Amino acid sequence: MSSEEHRAGESLGVRAEPTGNREFRRATVRGAALLFGTLVLATAFIAAYAGALHKPTPRDVPVGVVRDDRAARELTDTVVTRTDQITTFQYADRAAADAALTDRAVYAVLTSNPPDGTPGFTLTTASAAGPIAADLVDQVIGTAAQRAQLPLTVTDRVPVSPDDPRGLVPFYLAIGLVLGGYLGSAVLGISIGTTPATTRRAGLRVAAFAGYAALLGLAGALVTGPLLGVWQTRFASVFAANVLIVFAAATAAAAVQAWLGLLGTGLVILLLVVIGNPGSGGIYPPEFLPGFFAGMHRWNLPGLATDLIKSVAYFQPRAAGWPLVWLAVWALVGLLALFAATVLSRRRADRRVR
Repeated sequence: MSSEEHRAGESLGVRAEPTGNREFRRATVRGAALLFGTLVLATAFIAAYAGALHKPTPRDVPVGVVRDDRAARELTDTVVTRTDQITTFQYADRAAADAALTDRAVYAVLTSNPPDGTPGFTLTTASAAGPIAADLVDQVIGTAAQRAQLPLTVTDRVPVSPDDPRGLVPFYLAIGLVLGGYLGSAVLGISIGTTPATTRRAGLRVAAFAGYAALLGLAGALVTGPLLGVWQTRFASVFAANVLIVFAAATAAAAVQAWLGLLGTGLVILLLVVIGNPGSGGIYPPEFLPGFFAGMHRWNLPGLATDLIKSVAYFQPRAAGWPLVWLAVWALVGLLALFAATVLSRRRADRRVR
């Protein structure tokens, strides 16, 4: 092979094995270590998905009641004494309970019918927050009302899109955006190095992440909006949420890789993919997941991304508060860590030159 062909092959990622015995042994040891690391990640992937999703068991699914609504409180109290599948939160009045529903604090609100001579209850749900959770509350409360021989009327205040009856599109969109952000960072790390040489180049890398996030965010909004018609409105809100998700994932991954190199790549895969996806609350609501995974959506990128997309696509702006703030924190911490790694690497290089 000529030198020109060799350089062309390397530019495409094609690289021949070392020809010397010593170099080959070193490469073999390194390859064995990487293969073992891949084995660990793959095993963790299997364990995380199987462990989190093999037997979803609902616990403490939140339902709201009005404090002065004695009949509704008595019915939910009866349910809570028989099962731990739901838990109740009391609110001062109907307006506060309805606000909790649209803020995604509860999956449903139970009220007794007005004292007009007609006994019974009304269950107001928000299936967009989680169709499985809303169905569970409907079944549990419906069974209790049937035992009490009282009618139950169910209304869906915030319904899931008819083009996404299982409510999985926010999860798949979030995973695609997070994975896209990580892959964008990894591609730049592989092609030009995991740690920028100067703060100016770190700034250029961040600018590249921002442009990439805008393009991928737009693509995601177009696919789920005009192309598939899952959401017919709130295009701008979904687009903005998508951009933040991609940018946060890219900067966080770049920061970890800048400090830890190849080990950082494995750590990012573990955090964002291996345990992040099953713990996101996208396939099953968090209340259906076992211990460690149940609270993960509150801090890990895939869970925050799924919550943000659900909130901006279906609910009031207040519902987006938590995931919006913490995704911004992820992005900010990633930026600071990336620039810190750049400055430290530059100082080390300067000392070696001296």
